[in-house]
Amino acid sequence: SVRKRTWFRSQPLASAAWQPKRKYISWRDSRTNPESKNIKGANSLYCSLVLRQHCQIHLKLKMASESQRLHDLLKAAKNSKSLLARNLTQERFDQLKDKKSKFGGSLADCIRSGCENPESGVGVYASDPDAYTTFSPLLDAVIKDYHKVSQLNHPEPDFGNVDNLDFGDLDPSGNVIVSTRVRVGRSHDCYSFPPTLTLEDRVEMEKKSVEALKKLGGELKGTYHPLTGMNKDTQKQLTLDHFLFTDDDKYLRSAGGYNDWPTGRGIYFNDNKTFLVWVNEEDHLRFISMQKGGNLREVYTRLVKAIKALESSGLSFAKRAGLGYLTFCPSNLGTTLRASVHIKIPKLAASPDFKEFCDKYNIQARGIHGEHTESVGGVYDISNKRRLGLTEIQAIQEMRRGVEAVIAEEKKLGGGH
Repeated sequence: SVRKRTWFRSQPLASAAWQPKRKYISWRDSRTNPESKNIKGANSLYCSLVLRQHCQIHLKLKMASESQRLHDLLKAAKNSKSLLARNLTQERFDQLKDKKSKFGGSLADCIRSGCENPESGVGVYASDPDAYTTFSPLLDAVIKDYHKVSQLNHPEPDFGNVDNLDFGDLDPSGNVIVSTRVRVGRSHDCYSFPPTLTLEDRVEMEKKSVEALKKLGGELKGTYHPLTGMNKDTQKQLTLDHFLFTDDDKYLRSAGGYNDWPTGRGIYFNDNKTFLVWVNEEDHLRFISMQKGGNLREVYTRLVKAIKALESSGLSFAKRAGLGYLTFCPSNLGTTLRASVHIKIPKLAASPDFKEFCDKYNIQARGIHGEHTESVGGVYDISNKRRLGLTEIQAIQEMRRGVEAVIAEEKKLGGGH
């Protein structure tokens, strides 16, 4: 490498008329020459600045080339119908390809899954909480497209007064609803999302989450089971209970959702197995309240009490004005709330107008084993469709009215016995 010579005045100027010959100290001599103390500091600072500049240039070129590679993949997939393909215009790509979020996230981190899997429905994941600001031209467009809204003006959280709810058991007879479940996702505001989350931060975040969970009391009191080192008996039981999450989703894998698997991940559940928390599954935290039967009041109240208790313990969650609570996938943000029942509706489900009926009440029907699965024995998963642009209590009321309408229609068609 080229060694830079540094010029040095050996003594102050005596007068303007007389000047000593300039004396320089070479890079090699500066290591031993007693006069070179200041020189070494100057050389060190200069080298540090140059190195930093070169690193920044290299990183910028690397980010741009990876983003370009992924964008080329997406453009080559002519039949992709993902929201990414529809909203990542050339203009937006050129605007965002060199940008970097406060957490170090790049455009490539956000679009990798959708580019490598052109059959994706959404195709976009946020690299970190700040990505919703840094890459807002793309993410805002995808959010509006997915959630069917023209403005991003999500209201402040409002869970309602759980001591004065106007609903209870949606199926007192117990003939129709098999089980009820309400869940929300939360992200710590000071940590990145999976694509840019370091191993050390993942472990630290798990520790912070578990410390808060261990403070829960009453019916929420429970036990945390880390995935790392989990024994076979516990694993078998959690699988039978349908509590255990896995690493088999190819879209999440492409997005970096399984980095460092299974380190930093685990499951917390209370003694009655009616309150469950997934730690570092897809989102930092997933809170789930559930039980057999149709008592929506009990399930919702339990969840709200858990959220408020954890916030009181010191956990702070990522939010953005107009978007609500932030999550890894933009399809879940806002209230992040999904309230659902497993319900026996063979008559209504066989109707050719079933989908239109669900759309009328802003509810979604799918198989009991998740999205894109089939019904088993006429049992469907019915949930609220909207998560953005309304409060939590409004979302739960919308689901409640939809389920009540489904039950009434099933009975009208001769079912529900």
